[in-house]
Amino acid sequence: MHSKEQINHEEYQQTADWLLSRTKQRPLVAIICGSGLGLLADTLKAQESFNYTEIPGFPHSTVQGHAGRLVFGELKGRSCVCMQGRFHMYEGHSLAQTLIVTNAAGSLADGYQPGDIMIIKDHVNFPGLSGLSPLTGPNDDKLGPRFPAMSSVYDKGLRRLAHALLDQMGVASLVHEGVYAMVGGPNFETVAEARLLHSLGVDAVGMSTTPEVLVASHCGLRVFGLSLITNKVLKRYTTTTIMLYTSQEVLSRS
Repeated sequence: MHSKEQINHEEYQQTADWLLSRTKQRPLVAIICGSGLGLLADTLKAQESFNYTEIPGFPHSTVQGHAGRLVFGELKGRSCVCMQGRFHMYEGHSLAQTLIVTNAAGSLADGYQPGDIMIIKDHVNFPGLSGLSPLTGPNDDKLGPRFPAMSSVYDKGLRRLAHALLDQMGVASLVHEGVYAMVGGPNFETVAEARLLHSLGVDAVGMSTTPEVLVASHCGLRVFGLSLITNKVLKRYTTTTIMLYTSQEVLSRS
């Protein structure tokens, strides 16, 4: 994810200072709400929200289903901040201890069904493999190392906690743990592409998430990720039922 201009530490600090001067919240957890999942932010108590367009130096979200607001508040007594709308590579874009990312994803694993939840244990960042990374350019050592390790990005402790909580909620049968792949978009996958991803061990695919995970890992944050399975990706040319899906259908299912 390349930005049109390199952003330095001072500019990050200006944005952070602007926000901190306008909210009493000091969040320890940040949550990025994926497509159709922004309702989580509406459940926060003692809300303070800011449109992306009014935050100095902040990118703007242009995708349907992404409200484009930063919402501060309390969730179960813990101070947090939610992004109602993330940024995608295809849009031209290039404060916490823990980052929680969510997304709507298509299923490649044969055992996953629409409505299931996948806890992300690892990812394949196809844009990153081709050299498109939010860390491209001069590294700011104040933020993190030049070459961050990515072998254990998704925190094992948080994954275990999620499994325990979802089991207590009685939805363990809907929960999987798997590998997420990011593709650039903004198109859905061909059958050949779906077969390739499946052969590589990918369980679910989408067009987001890995850039912010990479930046969070670079900054030393703990990361937890969830994919809501909204559709099954077609992996066969001949099938009794051919389901063509649109972004509106993905939003309605999420």
